[in-house]
Amino acid sequence: MSFLNYHHLRYFWAIAKEGGLTRAAKLLNVSPSSLSVQLKSLEEQLGQPLFERDGRALRLTEAGRIAFDYAKVVFKSGDELLSTFKSLSLGHRQMLRIGSVATLSRNFQIELLKPLIDREDVELVVKSGALGELLPQLEAHALDVVFANQRATMELNSDWRNLLIAEQAVSIIGHPELLKKGKGRGASFRFPNDLARVPIVLPGRGEAIRIAFDRIVEDAGVQPIVLAEVDDMAMLRLIVRESHSVTLAPPVVVKDELASGALVELCRLEQITESFYAITRNRRFEHPLLKELLGSSDSDRQGNS
Repeated sequence: MSFLNYHHLRYFWAIAKEGGLTRAAKLLNVSPSSLSVQLKSLEEQLGQPLFERDGRALRLTEAGRIAFDYAKVVFKSGDELLSTFKSLSLGHRQMLRIGSVATLSRNFQIELLKPLIDREDVELVVKSGALGELLPQLEAHALDVVFANQRATMELNSDWRNLLIAEQAVSIIGHPELLKKGKGRGASFRFPNDLARVPIVLPGRGEAIRIAFDRIVEDAGVQPIVLAEVDDMAMLRLIVRESHSVTLAPPVVVKDELASGALVELCRLEQITESFYAITRNRRFEHPLLKELLGSSDSDRQGNS
């Protein structure tokens, strides 16, 4: 019985992925001549040429494309195996490695992770950054999940999963003194008209709620007074708390300030919502902690936010 030599397959996969013998040899720390010998052995075993020369470059043959697709599945499964057991390598404890987009509400994250925080059999590793920084780590199995307020782009051959875990209406939130400046007792904030006289602290222009906000004020012919544009939700909260401005955010972002009366919800904007996603990779064996966490009722989680 003939068995596939997985070292040879790994070498072939590296050559195809890197686009040539020289770059693959450097990646694998072997000589190009040695790599060529290993490739020839695999081709002889399979009975098919896997590359053809196109000038100085190597191009996959039809058989090579088939072999490369199989190799990707094989090594993806191997990476998943290592990732799974790395998460379970703490003896009786399990590890969950989380990437969190920096613009995501910390209050929302705490509510989401609360079921795991006090468990003695769980270790949480949380890394913060931009979505573009976190997705490659998810791709490389260095993270198990990325929490974000936008979807991962589904590109060709992408194996992302975008799971909508919550969706919340956005509000205009500001200092309680702003209510006293209205007409009459208990006067309400008029959106978007009052933004022509009251400064606002806004999320960055790339944020989904900012895009929706800009469209509404433009359609209404209102020129808002923008005090600041802030990507970090914690900083946005501090600026609004220390000024007589307003901001655009889900109430969960300023939950503590609303509870203490330091800030008030001036009006709810049902036409603007923020979505919260758990981004994972399609895996044959889902991480048990992730399955447990995301298996919770979405309605329960939104109610607790």
